[in-house]
Amino acid sequence: MTNTQRMLMIIAIVALVLLAAIQPQLSCRSIPIGERPQSGLPVVTMKLAGKPFTLEVANTEQARQTGLMYRDSMPADHGMIFVFAGNEQTGFWMKHTLIPLDIVYVDDGQRIVSIHQMIPHDTRSVYADGPYKWAIELNDGTAARLNLHKGDQLTIPPEAVEPVDQQPRQK
Repeated sequence: MTNTQRMLMIIAIVALVLLAAIQPQLSCRSIPIGERPQSGLPVVTMKLAGKPFTLEVANTEQARQTGLMYRDSMPADHGMIFVFAGNEQTGFWMKHTLIPLDIVYVDDGQRIVSIHQMIPHDTRSVYADGPYKWAIELNDGTAARLNLHKGDQLTIPPEAVEPVDQQPRQK
């Protein structure tokens, strides 16, 4: 093997090592490691009052039942969007949920139905003021800080429009 061939082989090995080292950074969707959810749920970016929020997508029965239970904290610009097949009228409760939350109920026209504050460990159900297709949980006080109101129009990201485990219901 000539010196040139040896040098080319060393350069190729170094390039492969560097590529392997940066590859995980290329696939993390620019969410800092300390802020990535550990739930394994899909994540979408959704603008609320013009500000981007990272929302975990609860689009299966298991994910919807677990929600944000057992979490000690959540970054200020994060939350969870619960995706249903059609108009729901069931309530949400805070059993095993350790952090205070806002819940924003959104109808199938992507308008806010109602906003409520939820208290940690509270087993009383919190109901929307009308049928909803999505529920978005945010840190307590976020909805007020963003000046969100009943009737505001939102844009649900395409990845969170339908659940993966239910068929859309007839209206």
